[in-house]
Amino acid sequence: MLTQLTIKNYALIDELQVSFNNGLTIITGETGAGKSILLGGLSLILGKRADLASVKDSSKKCVIEGVFDISKYKLKPLFKHRDLDYEPITIIRREILPSGKSRAFINDTPVKLDDLQVLGEHLLDIHSQHQTLQLTNDDFQFQIIDALANNDKNLSQYISELKTFKIFTSEIEQLQDQKAEALKELDYNLFLLKELEEAKLVDGELESLETEYETLNNIEEIKDKLGQSHQLLSAEDSGVTSNLREIKTQVSKLASYGVQYQSIYNRIDSSLIEIEDVFSEIENLEGQLEADPNRLEIVNTKLQTLHNLMQKHTAASVEELITIREALSSKVSVTENLDAHILEQEKEKEQLKHQLLAIAKTIHTNRSKVIPKLTKQLASILATLGMPNAKFNIDLKTSTAFLSNGSDELQFLFSANKGGQFNDLKKSASGGELSRIMLAIKHILSRYTQLPTIMFDEIDTGVSGEISNKMATIMQDMSKAMQVFTITHLPQIASKGDHHFKVFKEDVNDLTQTQLKKLTPEERIVEIAQMLGGTNVSSSAMEHAKQLLN
Repeated sequence: MLTQLTIKNYALIDELQVSFNNGLTIITGETGAGKSILLGGLSLILGKRADLASVKDSSKKCVIEGVFDISKYKLKPLFKHRDLDYEPITIIRREILPSGKSRAFINDTPVKLDDLQVLGEHLLDIHSQHQTLQLTNDDFQFQIIDALANNDKNLSQYISELKTFKIFTSEIEQLQDQKAEALKELDYNLFLLKELEEAKLVDGELESLETEYETLNNIEEIKDKLGQSHQLLSAEDSGVTSNLREIKTQVSKLASYGVQYQSIYNRIDSSLIEIEDVFSEIENLEGQLEADPNRLEIVNTKLQTLHNLMQKHTAASVEELITIREALSSKVSVTENLDAHILEQEKEKEQLKHQLLAIAKTIHTNRSKVIPKLTKQLASILATLGMPNAKFNIDLKTSTAFLSNGSDELQFLFSANKGGQFNDLKKSASGGELSRIMLAIKHILSRYTQLPTIMFDEIDTGVSGEISNKMATIMQDMSKAMQVFTITHLPQIASKGDHHFKVFKEDVNDLTQTQLKKLTPEERIVEIAQMLGGTNVSSSAMEHAKQLLN
């Protein structure tokens, strides 16, 4: 509920601070006194676009601040979702700077207008004849029925399941698109993969194959050179090995003559060991050498295959070719397994579909049960409001589609006259009738759900005194469960309030200002007497006012 309102530097208001209470609050005042200014200020803290033209003194900041007790509204999830600091006593402030820039705050945290608008829907409902157009909106009509049907939990579950269902549907569509694209490339990828698999790639084999190829391709020259080297090392008289042995023998005789000779001897000995090892290796290599044209052809073919594959895939090594082979294998595997994955997703989606159908059926059943009760209550209330022949025909049909709030399609048909045809509510009800229908609906809703503070803006326009009494009684009844404001020109309604405020203009320092004042019991009698008989209050008007208040 709205507990306090502060307005500074807005329209004809210099500075205004007023506190409000539970129950039914009446706001009266002459036409043009500034009731619309009050509503305009409230609209700003509900997220309406700001206009610098509405600022009283454009050189100063305009501030509108509302304090709300939201402890009964169960709004913690909304605050959490919007990343806002929850406080049972929440303060909403709107500022318009001299530059024209607008700022909004919830509990002193800067917020976007969207946050104000979403939160505002749960805090304050300004009801005017223009707002009755909401009656013709399908979403609002469903809200009425679902409140009576106690469908909150079912709808929450349905919305959650529907979100998951849509995710699965989207994922399956993406998989189908992915499959279509993958199938276009599958044959080519299979061909490339087969080539790489047939090549039997081995990490590091390119270098060993190139070495083997050079050996086989030059075997005669290698044999000749190794043979000559063998001869030079092993010849009996002139071979390197025999000569080195002789040198070793001669120098060994000098080793005892000094360290320098011993050092030379050691070096000759080491060289001889190395030469003998070289000789042995040459012998081994000669023994291994054998011309093999078939093997040369095999090695050459494999090398050509590797080089062709490296060129084809722009690879610098066999290792890169192996990486490409593995990637192609993965692509082909994914493509071949897509059907199984899609089938699995389709099964999950089908399960969700059955769950959604079951919840939607429960929602439909609950709605169907309360519709007769709703139409009966509406007809009864409207009869007391001067519409004795008003009837509703609410047609609820099950659709095959999953809609945002179930699988139902709704027609809210209305007939105002006896024997009249049922027709669309927007076409068959006048503005005044829509206002009374909305009042009746809000009255019914107040019994089943925690409604936000409601402000009726001259909803009684054009109605008779007797009907206005009924309207006042309905608003009184609503105010037992919620905070209700009504702006009225009718004394019958004004007399039913728990609290009474008057909007008026006064001149201060040659400037006209709008003020809002809470009336004392005595001032209230005078105000209602003036509403009955005009500015010049007669004794009979005063008596009549006292009777209305009593």
